This record gives sequence, C-alpha cells and structure tokens, in this order.
Amino acid sequence: MIKVGDKLPAGNLQEFVEVEGNGCSIGPNTFDVQKASAGKTIAVFGLPGAFTPTCSAKHVPGYVENADALKAAGVDEIWCVSVNDPFVMGAWARDQKTAGKVRMMADGSAEYTKKLGLELDLTARGMGVRSQRYSMLVQDGVVKALNIEAPGKFEVSDAKTLVGQAQALKR
Repeated sequence: MIKVGDKLPAGNLQEFVEVEGNGCSIGPNTFDVQKASAGKTIAVFGLPGAFTPTCSAKHVPGYVENADALKAAGVDEIWCVSVNDPFVMGAWARDQKTAGKVRMMADGSAEYTKKLGLELDLTARGMGVRSQRYSMLVQDGVVKALNIEAPGKFEVSDAKTLVGQAQALKR
C-alpha cells in the first residue's frame, strides 16, 4: 500500500474532456499520472463510485466548495479518482459542476487503484472491485500526506482536512 514519502506508481488515468484544447480531444483522454503530476502539487481523493450517496452528497461537493482554499494553499490541481469509466465520470462531473475545479479521473478497471494498494473488493455486494475512500497530497509525484478512511467512514479524507495539510506543507 502506498504511504507518505512514496512516489506515485507509473500508470494512467482517463478523463472525459468536454472542450477540445491543450492537446486534448473531446471525449476520453488518457493521462500518464507521473507526467501529469510532475512539478505540481496535486490534491487527490479517491472514492468507491460515481453517483453513490456519500460520494455525491459530501465527498465531491466538499472539494468543489474548497477548491479556492486548496489553490490558495498551493495546490495546482484537484483530482477525484474513481473506479468508473470516463463516460460515467464525465456525466458525474457535469452533475457535480466540477468544471475548472476538480478533474474527474477514471480508473475503469481499477488498475491504478490496485497499484496504489487502495482497492476495495465489493464483489459480494455486486459492485466489483472499487477504491477505498482516501485523500492524499502529492508534491512533484511524491506523497506528502495520506488519509485513508476506515470501512464505511467519512472522517479524514474530506477537503477541509486536506486544506489544513496543504497549508502546513506550504509553510
């Protein structure tokens, strides 16, 4: 399992891009995580699934509401990572009004989530392999803070916790 001080593993995530530009075509685009995080401070949060109750009512809205505070604390980008396909993540982005605030990154087959060691097997509940709920602060590809939730909890991976950690890192 990834821990503070580790470099992010090599791998790709996908994002559904609504407007063509910056070398991105409309629709799903694949991003190399190491290249996309190089030289930047990224707030990353992972969650079990798009359109699920806690994720839609609390987790994503908290990051949308705190996007300016995170940017003021030195965060360049905010990524939401979920084991869903890029089309679902694109629809969820529109529903949650994340444009310009949170990048909705798809890990459709849970490959990257497994590399992080943060997978959650919900096969018995008919949901397949998902992601644990977590947040992390990544600086130039290195994990500086990591908050992993206990099963069924939403106490440490919220945006306000990461804002405090980003402010402390900036000092």
